[in-house]
Amino acid sequence: MKRPDGFDEPEPAATPPVAPTRRRRGRDSDATGPLPVVGDSRPPRGVTDGSTVRGDEGTGSTPSTLRGRLETVAGASAAWRDRLTKPASTDETGSRASGTLGGSEPPRIVAPDGTAAEAKARAAAARKQARRASSDRRRVERVEVRRFTRRSRHRRATLVSLGAVVLLLVASVAVAVFSPLLSLQTIRVEGTERVDASAVRAALDGQLGTPLAMIDFDEVTRELAAFPLIASYVTETAPPHTLVVRIQERQPVATVAAGEGFELVDPAGVVVQELDARQEGVPLVDVGGAALDGPAYRSVAEVLLALPVTLRSTVDTVTASTADDVTLQLTSGERVVWGSADESAKKAQVLAGLIADQARRDPGASVEYDVSAPDNGIIRTR
Repeated sequence: MKRPDGFDEPEPAATPPVAPTRRRRGRDSDATGPLPVVGDSRPPRGVTDGSTVRGDEGTGSTPSTLRGRLETVAGASAAWRDRLTKPASTDETGSRASGTLGGSEPPRIVAPDGTAAEAKARAAAARKQARRASSDRRRVERVEVRRFTRRSRHRRATLVSLGAVVLLLVASVAVAVFSPLLSLQTIRVEGTERVDASAVRAALDGQLGTPLAMIDFDEVTRELAAFPLIASYVTETAPPHTLVVRIQERQPVATVAAGEGFELVDPAGVVVQELDARQEGVPLVDVGGAALDGPAYRSVAEVLLALPVTLRSTVDTVTASTADDVTLQLTSGERVVWGSADESAKKAQVLAGLIADQARRDPGASVEYDVSAPDNGIIRTR
């Protein structure tokens, strides 16, 4: 067949050049293949397989007629022919990049794979998860509300309890102070021998009818001070209506002649009792007319208090003109030179030893014991 004029047989197509490899952001690391240029699908002007395509006139420009285009397609390589006849695939490029040449289409949101049934299942699962989250939120809210209300109830109960305790204490104090339910109605006196208990009660009867918490103890002290035989006392309230007075009486240690009678005197020189006759067991003291609150009597009283009770009961008389010449006369006839009241406890021990030694050697002899120097006790024969 005769070839048309101007139609030259195209040269064998060469392998098209491979586009440089570029990585697109967001693509998988495995997708490393070349990216096709999106836009104009035509090959470069005047180039096919590395050679210039001849036009109708053989000038190397792209033919504008249908015939020329067909000739160009016929002479192009297989790769370019596929690209000219088929649009660019989204599978090869992943998605069309923005800013490409030729005004490319915007990226499309690809729907997830699956059927309508799978989409319904996913929607049902999402609704179920939302309901579960809502139920969990409501459960947590209920727990928090219960915890908050429990704390509030406990706080309120604590405050109410404290208020009730305070109110009870205030009421108890008010009843104890102002109410006649705890008023003084009975006075009980204990520990008296020489003191008249009825006289003590009569002296304190001005406190009757007074609430126990409001008893005037200063007044009690003034009333009991009028009793010289009371050495000390202790008061105790015994609700609901009793006041207990425990008295410690003065104990006489000596007898002093007073006119035609005798007086029992305690260590402080206070007259405990007046007697017509001398009381046995209480030594008679002679201080040469000195005052009972003077140094001679105080020295005698200190000596008598240092003696053991068994030894004191054997003392008949005590004489002293000064504080340093105390002399004892025993009921058995022996005399004891005591001296001053210094080291009276040691002198009493020495005296007890001397008496025991004399009783072993010669109990019937009349002797005198000298303990004025406690380190050197002496027994003299009279």
